[in-house]
Amino acid sequence: MKTIISITMNPSIDKSAGVERVIVERKLYCKMPIYEPGGGGVNVSRAIKKLGGKSKLLYSSGGILGQLLTDLLEKEKIDYWPISIKGTIRESVIIFEESTGFQYRFGMPGPVLREEEWQKCLDELGSVKPKPDYIVASGSLPSGVPADFYARVARMGKDNGSKVIIDAPSENLKPVLQEGVYLIKPNIREFRDFFGEEIKEEPQIKEKARAIVESGQSEVVVISLGAAGVITAFDKTVEHIVPPTVPVISKVGAGDSMVAGIVLSLARGMPVYEAVRFGVAAGTAAVMTPGTELCRREDAERLYQEMAPFQRNS
Repeated sequence: MKTIISITMNPSIDKSAGVERVIVERKLYCKMPIYEPGGGGVNVSRAIKKLGGKSKLLYSSGGILGQLLTDLLEKEKIDYWPISIKGTIRESVIIFEESTGFQYRFGMPGPVLREEEWQKCLDELGSVKPKPDYIVASGSLPSGVPADFYARVARMGKDNGSKVIIDAPSENLKPVLQEGVYLIKPNIREFRDFFGEEIKEEPQIKEKARAIVESGQSEVVVISLGAAGVITAFDKTVEHIVPPTVPVISKVGAGDSMVAGIVLSLARGMPVYEAVRFGVAAGTAAVMTPGTELCRREDAERLYQEMAPFQRNS
């Protein structure tokens, strides 16, 4: 199988707990919290592992929470590669209100990276030997990291013969597409923000996605529509892939699980359309698990088999 490396510049410790009811100005007593590794590329590597694959995870790490992250990754047997920074990585808190089923998510600010710290992350990525077949750069960028950081990753990937997959906020996506990349996976809100337009109808989304591919800015475009699935564009094909209906327990990590399913399937030699289908199945499987557990392999494989065959009619 081809090799995968994921990079996370703004990792986190995800702390999740349940409480009977969220009440204003009342001291609330939560259930025992669960601590898990978090952040875009971290979750991609974790999901790849859960799906039966392998990847290498490069991430910035600092402070007590950075050490906890490393310990948790060690426990999950992730192939990790921390890059030391002076600051402390961030923490995210997820509260599940048991009486309503509502989920409250609080993201704390991350560290401020110095130029030599984020540059070292780039340098270390460029030094990987043998060169990875796929590089996944995912998640927000902490303060101090330039907005074109992911574009620099894309440029490095092209120079080294790696296919780069980017899952990032719209402000970081613009320089990526100016550089050119293999695959992007924005959600529909990020996609609208990128164009600065209120894109609502499916034909509009497909037209914009097709234009990105035809311009050579990205070979593959995958736009997440939440429960409605994804619209994907590649070659001369634009398709809407609808996922099976499943009970939703937690949406945390669904997008990262989708990316993991896509890149792992590509690394295993699947054609693009099948890789995206499996990614949708993995993302759907993730919402069936509590907290930040991500997807389960058996659920992803079962859902993939249940999905309608990919029709190349658009």
